[in-house]
Amino acid sequence: MRLVLHQFRYDQKVFWRNPAAIFFTILFPLLFLFGLATFFGDHRISALGGIKVSTYYVPAIIVLSIIAATLVSLAFRLTQARESGLLKRIRGTPLPSSVFIAGRVGNSLVISAIMVVLIGGIGHLVFGVKVPTSTLPALLVSVAVGAAAFSCLGFALAAFIPNEDAAPAITNAIVFPLYFLSGIFVPENEIPDGVLKVAGVFPVRPLFEAIFKAYDPSTTGSGFALGDLAVVTVWGIAGLVAALIWFRWEPRST
Repeated sequence: MRLVLHQFRYDQKVFWRNPAAIFFTILFPLLFLFGLATFFGDHRISALGGIKVSTYYVPAIIVLSIIAATLVSLAFRLTQARESGLLKRIRGTPLPSSVFIAGRVGNSLVISAIMVVLIGGIGHLVFGVKVPTSTLPALLVSVAVGAAAFSCLGFALAAFIPNEDAAPAITNAIVFPLYFLSGIFVPENEIPDGVLKVAGVFPVRPLFEAIFKAYDPSTTGSGFALGDLAVVTVWGIAGLVAALIWFRWEPRST
């Protein structure tokens, strides 16, 4: 545990000293939140019970920030570390592989938690989006499940990215279409039902549904979307299995 905490502190320092990582993981989602909620925030979505568009976009951007802090960040940084030979050198040290992985995943989980608090706070203070209280446990569980699942998918995706230059193109080619199909950028009432059903097979849409349910003022009960969380969990397990089988520590480029 002492080694894990030491590695986690190291990964935190590396992250906060990297301007590009801060921009794409912290500032990028906030720009989308301010842009979308400012231009469309006062409109209401009649198909979703008349909720304000800003109430819709807060959980949507929370999902985007979780994916940016986990899958996107891990895929980028792990590929870079592998191709530079860093991962190979780490394997040659006494540091256990599990400690290195725990540090990276722990860093992603903490950044995800920071973004949830930051986006939720800005949504409440700037755009008047009520912070869920009765459904707060459901929100926290959904965030935790999503962050863990997409961390596993980040390791799995890194295993299939051939080189550092291809990492941004491949990762963005995967996540951005899913953002649009899943209702992250475009309200779901503007998306055909057939497209939403297809998007529901992938993990982005179910994670959004789970977090949106916690934010939806019309939600009654605990707010847990167990079916959606089950889909996200299955994807996380699949990512974990794929990472265990195909993730490599040696550079793939020659």
